[in-house]
Amino acid sequence: MVYPFTALAFAGVLMFLCRLQARRQVGWLLRNGPSMEKFRALFGVSGFPHGDTLDYCFSRVDPGEVQEVVCTMTEALIRKKVLYGSRLMGRYFVGAADGTGTVSYSERHCPHCLTRSRNGKTQYYHNVLELKVVTPEGFAFSLMTEFIENEATDVSKQDCETKAFYRLAPRLKQRFARLPLSLALDGLFARGPTFGLCEDLGWNYMIVLKDNDLPSVNEEFDALVEIQTENRLTVRTGRGGEVEQRYRWVEDIVYVDSQGRHHTLSVVECIERRPARDGDITVSKHKWATNHKVTRANVVPRRTQSMLRRYAASENPSGRRRSPAT
Repeated sequence: MVYPFTALAFAGVLMFLCRLQARRQVGWLLRNGPSMEKFRALFGVSGFPHGDTLDYCFSRVDPGEVQEVVCTMTEALIRKKVLYGSRLMGRYFVGAADGTGTVSYSERHCPHCLTRSRNGKTQYYHNVLELKVVTPEGFAFSLMTEFIENEATDVSKQDCETKAFYRLAPRLKQRFARLPLSLALDGLFARGPTFGLCEDLGWNYMIVLKDNDLPSVNEEFDALVEIQTENRLTVRTGRGGEVEQRYRWVEDIVYVDSQGRHHTLSVVECIERRPARDGDITVSKHKWATNHKVTRANVVPRRTQSMLRRYAASENPSGRRRSPAT
């Protein structure tokens, strides 16, 4: 039987979503009953493809062509301005990059497997780095994928998220050359090479900064934040304004990386106080390094501030003024 490629692609995605662990499970779970009838109605075929048929097809597909399909779909949303209302500061699309697991095995799957050992047992697995456009509403749209895999079985140091990001970034810039991006990255990327690469490609970034990372940056922040009392903003969120977020920031901190390259950073800190279920107050600290210009007007996005003001007004029917941001 001959299947259209769209039907085979849908079947492959369905196998992944259903977490089928072997091709033969297609016959047991998807080639009979309601799944078969719905597949026939969607694609006008008489049956669901066999697992071996899917393997034969996808082993001959260029991964770059699959990547281009994903890029084109997200590009269509951007060009049609579907995501314009979710931009940071009315300009930047927020791109979040993170690694995620795909499959794992008790035996070596291929020469490119990553490995880890625990309790005397070795696990072989494959990860990917995903860079997605994310929105305040919680949507995530894939821009580009980079596989995290070893070049061979006898590598001295395994592939990792940061190496994959350095490979992905130039490809992403070439594909979306004019896209204004602000990258949201975790603490693994708080290092000179990441700062330099983003600056060279014309991207902004907001990277998690831990207290034990970049000692010179943290020391300068701690010294200056106490005397720059004008760089303060307190925001109350939550159903009744019970969550308090206190922001402090310092601009123009110069960081010199191991290659002698100078980077000018701003550091933003947020101390959050949130009531717990047992009645206690939970205090957490968050800190970021960024190349954005930080001010009282943008340390919390305007959209968030206006939303908080509207909410405060709606929750205050007595007419007494109540400000969520001070």
